[in-house]
Amino acid sequence: MHKKLQVSNNTAIKQLIYSHVLSALSIYTNTDSILSRENHKIPLYKSRDINRILYISGVALQLSKSQNRNAIEIACAIASHLSANCGDEFIIEIVPPGYIHFVLTDPILAAWLQRLVEGKGGGGDGERGGWGETKYENSSHLFAVQYAHARCCSLMRLAQQEKLIQLNEPNTSSALGRVISPSSIPWLNCDRKLRLEHSASFRLISQLVQVVDDLECPDQAGSVNWEKAAINLSQAFEIFWCNCRIWGEVKITSPELSQARLGLVIATQSVLRFLLEEKLGVFALVEL
Repeated sequence: MHKKLQVSNNTAIKQLIYSHVLSALSIYTNTDSILSRENHKIPLYKSRDINRILYISGVALQLSKSQNRNAIEIACAIASHLSANCGDEFIIEIVPPGYIHFVLTDPILAAWLQRLVEGKGGGGDGERGGWGETKYENSSHLFAVQYAHARCCSLMRLAQQEKLIQLNEPNTSSALGRVISPSSIPWLNCDRKLRLEHSASFRLISQLVQVVDDLECPDQAGSVNWEKAAINLSQAFEIFWCNCRIWGEVKITSPELSQARLGLVIATQSVLRFLLEEKLGVFALVEL
């Protein structure tokens, strides 16, 4: 069973980690005074590591300057608290001269993906999501993104015909319904490891994580280029689709893997639709 509680209030992985770090700091030092001196920001960013979902925080280095203490000592104290309270969510590593690395565990990543499939925060079934309404000027370059969204919708309809999933009735004539069966996508195998092992799958997951991070907690130093974000996500989806089949032999020999890959298609459709309609101001095509 996925740990839904931990991700229920934090659609973005970055937001989830940030809240844990903030909690650790609150018992370690005077957080308010530290943050007020540092413009209310804890340094935290997502790594470009293509093999895992990794976040890096330099908060210990930040504190070492303001408190005149060793950064490694501070990092170890923070990591000890985090490991005791959320060690099943992240693998925590200390890297000299004082960085804290957070590697997302497979069960939490599965829970996060399930949340996207269920349409939490994304408006995947035609309902308005919770990520704002900023519009972007229409661009002729967005057809590839619309095409990727339409491909996702086509795959979902085919999956329903093949009885891999069951969708409820959509709220609008132009939208697809939400998945009602299976109630939970089999993301994990019997060893609690993610079934989506192919590099193309993980690249797509990493793009989804980045986009949702940008939606929930954009970098205050600059605005997000939503057109570029949508294009990057659609390109990652196309690479995934070219390398990770759902039907044929995969469906026969490994139906759980087939459903997990389909779940990734559904999660992608949810995020692409939101980007197209709420951020870019263009229609999210459901068929071509």
